[in-house]
Amino acid sequence: MVSPQAAGERADRFIAAALAGDAISRGKIQRAISDGQLLIDNTVCTSPKTKLKSGQHIVFSMEAPAACVSPEEGELEVLYRDAHMLVINKPAGLTVHPAPSCPEGTLVHRLLHHFPELEAQEGFRPGIVHRIDKDTSGLLLIALTEKARLALSDAFAGRRIHKEYLALVKGIPEGDSGEIDAPVGRHPTHKTRMAVVRGGREALSTWRVLLADPHGGGGTGWTLVAVRIHTGRTHQIRVHMQHTGHPLWGDALYGGMPGREELQTTPALAQTATRQMLHAWKISFDHPVTGAPMQFTLPPPADFGTLIRDLGSRCQRVVITGMPGCGKSAVLGLLRDRGIPVWSADACVASLYAAGGDAWHGLRGRFGDRFVPDESSPVDKQALLKAMQTDAAIRREVEDIVHPAVRHNLEQFWLAHTGAALAVAEIPLFLETGWKKEADVLVGIFTPMHMRQQRLREKRGWTDATIASMDAWQWPEADKMRACGMILDNSGPEAELPRKTAALAAQLAVLRMHRLDRLEARARTLWTVPPGGRK
Repeated sequence: MVSPQAAGERADRFIAAALAGDAISRGKIQRAISDGQLLIDNTVCTSPKTKLKSGQHIVFSMEAPAACVSPEEGELEVLYRDAHMLVINKPAGLTVHPAPSCPEGTLVHRLLHHFPELEAQEGFRPGIVHRIDKDTSGLLLIALTEKARLALSDAFAGRRIHKEYLALVKGIPEGDSGEIDAPVGRHPTHKTRMAVVRGGREALSTWRVLLADPHGGGGTGWTLVAVRIHTGRTHQIRVHMQHTGHPLWGDALYGGMPGREELQTTPALAQTATRQMLHAWKISFDHPVTGAPMQFTLPPPADFGTLIRDLGSRCQRVVITGMPGCGKSAVLGLLRDRGIPVWSADACVASLYAAGGDAWHGLRGRFGDRFVPDESSPVDKQALLKAMQTDAAIRREVEDIVHPAVRHNLEQFWLAHTGAALAVAEIPLFLETGWKKEADVLVGIFTPMHMRQQRLREKRGWTDATIASMDAWQWPEADKMRACGMILDNSGPEAELPRKTAALAAQLAVLRMHRLDRLEARARTLWTVPPGGRK
């Protein structure tokens, strides 16, 4: 209880006076307050400078120091070593120093095994001058001597050590770079979490986009960002990115775990997004004894690349196009028989022309009963086709009515199959409508004109005039095939078509794999250390 005489006293000085007999330094008390170990009237206080009021109820606690830290065997990847300090690569899953919740198996225990001279330093955090979270990987500085420890600690306190992290976050941040200036303190209701809170400690982070995919991650999008922290608050990057609406993938504490929808579309995320995807990538500072400038860059572990592949896995949207009679529908049917989701623009138009369909309503509203005889009959396609062949203005009006409805139906098809490896749409007028963004791969079906004409006469009963008219509505065949990324040559016997379609499906699978290979390779080039550079 704060007495009237102590009113106006700073919280850290009040507690230091109360604990004077315990020989606890005010610096340790200040750190404990900043870590949320002080309650004033049951409310967390993280500012050591808080002025107290008479009658306030004070509860202060500190982690009890470990009685003894014993050396333990364990791997330790040392990137740099001299007589004064180390630079190490801390793996994800390894706690930095002992705490009541983790008294054994920490990095400190391994350090004492490999570097017994650390025992000369007091406390249960020998050599530790900064921390990264248990499930964060990357660069960590270790002081081998007390002189180096004091110098590095002073450099961190003076913000003369620059740290940059790699983070995989959900969604696409606005802009190519940004600044997050938001105070961080203990969460008001969840004591194991930090949050952006009024009265929290100053916290400043800056970020820049390295790689982004708005369609990946089960449709939520993902971004690889480089984040530099200008202050060293607990969970700072995780809290700041969550505060902007872009939590780290795999972060169970701050909302970055894959959701049900993401797992349905990209099941592999459950296996790879198992930790917050945060890696201490770069660090630069002056040597604590010699003053020489030092800089280290460390590529992230393999799980970063693996998760980028998984996040990049999405439905391959394939469009089949070609001239009338080329065999588009036959190829589509063979792909459907292989279990691949398919969609046909012709079938879509037929449903739109049915009584009560969207195009039925549009045509009836524009042309009355000219093409829709009565309220229960479908569109008279023969009458409509004849009018479109003889009057270009009517054709353009019909296209303005029908094409938007067809495109909406196509978009719904893609959306319904986001979890499939690929989905295929057959669209005769795909290039003519200007829908190029709707396809990842455009496949042209080529059949020589004389073969197409023969099929259209025999199977559809088209006249030469109808064939010429329908061809005239489309791009010239040579231009159409030139615009396609892949060509299936259907100039041989019909019996060869199943084999050619199977080969097409295999080529599409190779394209999917190559796309993911390129995506992962592009990410790796961003974080690979240049020749001659430090690790």
